Amino acid sequence: MADRPLQRRKLGRTDMLVTEIALGGVGLGGNRTTNDDGAAAATVRRAVERGINYLDTSPLYGQSERRIGLAFQGMGGRPKHLYLSTKTGTHPLHRGDYSAAGTRWSVENSLRLLRVDSVDLLLVHDPETMDPVLAPNGALDELERMRAEGRFRWIGLGVREHDKLRTAIRTGRFDAILTYADYNLVRQTAKPLIEEAAAAGVGVVLAQVFIAGLLAGGDPAETAYAKSPDAPLARQWWLWAREHGVSLRALALQYGLRNPLVGTVLVGADAPEQVDEIIASATEPIPQSIWEEVEGRISRQGQK
Repeated sequence: MADRPLQRRKLGRTDMLVTEIALGGVGLGGNRTTNDDGAAAATVRRAVERGINYLDTSPLYGQSERRIGLAFQGMGGRPKHLYLSTKTGTHPLHRGDYSAAGTRWSVENSLRLLRVDSVDLLLVHDPETMDPVLAPNGALDELERMRAEGRFRWIGLGVREHDKLRTAIRTGRFDAILTYADYNLVRQTAKPLIEEAAAAGVGVVLAQVFIAGLLAGGDPAETAYAKSPDAPLARQWWLWAREHGVSLRALALQYGLRNPLVGTVLVGADAPEQVDEIIASATEPIPQSIWEEVEGRISRQGQK
């Protein structure tokens, strides 16, 4: 059976109509894998060929930006229909620098590596506190100046802590948030955050629905994160999925997609065949009866 076409969703108040699945750039950078420039470029090409229209990266992700730039070069330039986002504040040479000068340097360096004149979304990445981001002449002020210069069109924040994301939402100056690891089969603590963002017109990018691989399909007890506090509950889901003859990977991915307030789900890949696997998991039919049981299990396990 052929995969159904990927659906598109409007990302908050932006004009970005993004595919429900987006390609995350962590795996392209080589930080967690042994991939190379050619494999990364082939992965980007496969994502575009398969209809994915949003690609996210960061200076934190090793060689990711440079490799995406090489992929674009090999494709004759960035595809016109492909949305692109990157981040500031986590470059290894300027980690934690949310000053105006540091922000400008980071953005300009990212554009150079990506071989583009602009991106669609620029996210402040992993600040320890929002103070330097929001300070006069800090990162946000500089990003607004650079947006006026045409370097990007929208501003976002990507960080784990919900209080920081709520602060960003309530300023009215951020167009999107990236929340990760807190809305999945194991834990749904980001649900109120997602609702607040949507009510404010702020787009929601969701990441880590697999919780670093614990819900990616294999036995969580045999992964590198087997000693994680999330592993026991993840293994319960793995056993339940096996018992019910359903793919845990598809279940975990589609659980995030079932929330209509989520704009897109970021999923990493470092090989073309992984892109195919992601799309297959996103589009695999799952009976409504399974979803009813899933919701019942989540209700019983409570907020973790």
